[in-house]
Amino acid sequence: MYICKFFMNNQKSVNMSRKLIVGITQGDGNGVGYEVIIKALADERMLEFCTPVIYGSSKIFGFYKKQIHDIENINTNVISSAKDVHQKRVNIVNCLPENVFVEPGQPTPESAKSAMTALERAVEDIKAGYIDVLVTAPINKRAMVNEGFSYTGHTEYLEKQFEVKDAVMFMVCGKLRVGVVTGHVPLKDVPSIVTADKIINKLRLMKRSLQRDFGIDAPKIAVLGLNPHCGDGGLLGDEERETILPAVKAANDEGIMTFGPYSPDGFFGLGNYLKFDAVLAMYHDQGLMPFKALAFEEGVNFTAGLPIVRTSPDHGTAYEMAGRDMADPRSMKAAIYEAIDIYNNRADYDELVAGRMTIELPDTEIRPKGGRIIE
Repeated sequence: MYICKFFMNNQKSVNMSRKLIVGITQGDGNGVGYEVIIKALADERMLEFCTPVIYGSSKIFGFYKKQIHDIENINTNVISSAKDVHQKRVNIVNCLPENVFVEPGQPTPESAKSAMTALERAVEDIKAGYIDVLVTAPINKRAMVNEGFSYTGHTEYLEKQFEVKDAVMFMVCGKLRVGVVTGHVPLKDVPSIVTADKIINKLRLMKRSLQRDFGIDAPKIAVLGLNPHCGDGGLLGDEERETILPAVKAANDEGIMTFGPYSPDGFFGLGNYLKFDAVLAMYHDQGLMPFKALAFEEGVNFTAGLPIVRTSPDHGTAYEMAGRDMADPRSMKAAIYEAIDIYNNRADYDELVAGRMTIELPDTEIRPKGGRIIE
């Protein structure tokens, strides 16, 4: 089992001069969002690291808190605006109607609308500077789209809200980091979407994030193939030779240390991911299946490429567990710690870059030469 090294164990990145204000959206109120939030914040040490602000409903919070055993009293502060946060309490921004209705385990139009409202309010507040980072609980994408949400997930919504052309769904747990070229798209559309330009742009975003968000000065990135056995010399597809390998070579020409393409099955099965700082998969399940097999309990979904820090637990709404005191909060805890860690890493990096002297030195960097398909 892959074990995460949480922010609490990484003392070098803790900036204790000011506790960060962490905005947490409720997600779908009929899923496990509230349960994992409550369990995560029940750890009294959490208030030593941050000031939590939950976007949702104090009534729903209270309802789910009653369903959880062995939870000590959580000091809450119910507010109408994040401007009124209490530094030593769990704050709840009431942004839902008073007569909100809860049906644990059932996706409903009301729970979808509530998830949308909480997300919209949190994004407004992070734009205004009232919260420092954003942590999102799981949503039901289909239910939200049915109620007028125009996006296939948090990532796509946040790209639009912050006017960025592209971002990377970056799954993170300790030294295991997996990005994807294509996110929430049907599998049948993946081959036409995977282009050399798209791969190169994802690699640029990943390199930038690894340097600024994770403090890795010269990151090494592995790239996976698209077809079984990387196409097996063209027998099972030509995308590796015609698209992916040229993209790897072009990325290296730009100074991005990129290796591959690698056949995904053996790459993870043999533990080769441990030799790299990050891995770029071609499509959603190619990257997320091995990631969750290795790090499901403590994995984090981080959106790289945004001007703000957004993380999320790596699981879904888990309706079958909702209201039954069965949900594991470790991924939510990790998402909160990771958001704080990344925020502080960015601040340190930006301060370093702002004060850095520009000195021309000979180019002695060792870069990969070319590339090859590794089946």
